[in-house]
Amino acid sequence: MNGKLLAGVAALMAIPVVALAQDGPAFLDDGYFDVINVLPPAPIKDEPRGVADRAIFKLTRGLKGTPRWDLAINDAAADTASMLRDFSCAAGLNLTPGNAPRTAALLEKASRDTAREANAVKDFYRRQRPFQIDAGETCEPAAAITGFDYPSGHATRGWTWGLILSEILHERAAPILSRARAFGESRIVCGVHNASAVEAGRMTAEATLNVVRTEQAYASAVVAARAELTALRKAGASPPAPACSAEEILVEQPILR
Repeated sequence: MNGKLLAGVAALMAIPVVALAQDGPAFLDDGYFDVINVLPPAPIKDEPRGVADRAIFKLTRGLKGTPRWDLAINDAAADTASMLRDFSCAAGLNLTPGNAPRTAALLEKASRDTAREANAVKDFYRRQRPFQIDAGETCEPAAAITGFDYPSGHATRGWTWGLILSEILHERAAPILSRARAFGESRIVCGVHNASAVEAGRMTAEATLNVVRTEQAYASAVVAARAELTALRKAGASPPAPACSAEEILVEQPILR
């Protein structure tokens, strides 16, 4: 990697992790939708799906010290400001809570719906995280990681954001969804979630949003967010090119073959 790309990676480095589910209104009433029967059951460690998860965890420990590991550290921060920054390159807009408040409010409100579903499934299966099953380093201190593995809350949140942003900015759907995929995969790279938990997070987000999208309040919020981002684009609010070039390389890099 040349100096500009390394500088771009450095610009993407992490801030402290915060809680994924914040208090506030959601689009759906509690109990209106239940995703648990939509998802496949959590894998068992010595059965085929569990064995595959364990193999992936061990294989991806080899990514430590690489730029992709650094991106996984960056992606551990899932607060609103950090995620708006992380999706800025894919969106082609420099997004902040200050310049895109309606978009941020929509993303957070829908994320409460999907996080609630993910948390309910986590509590049901109470599946161990990969580093609790097999020895291996993580990109976050293992002692500071709480909660269960399945489904991944970060992957749920990242795919929620990807689906909504690609709906608002449909002309940027491919890079936005690619970034959302990579955001979830960062949890595999980091070693704090199994691959199946990341897949289940995406399924949780998609299934829940299919119901959320039936709400008129959601449709109205999308219209408002689209108008907000259209105005932002006209104002020429573009993210820095070096950081975006570095990120694009990492997002396109497969973590598994």
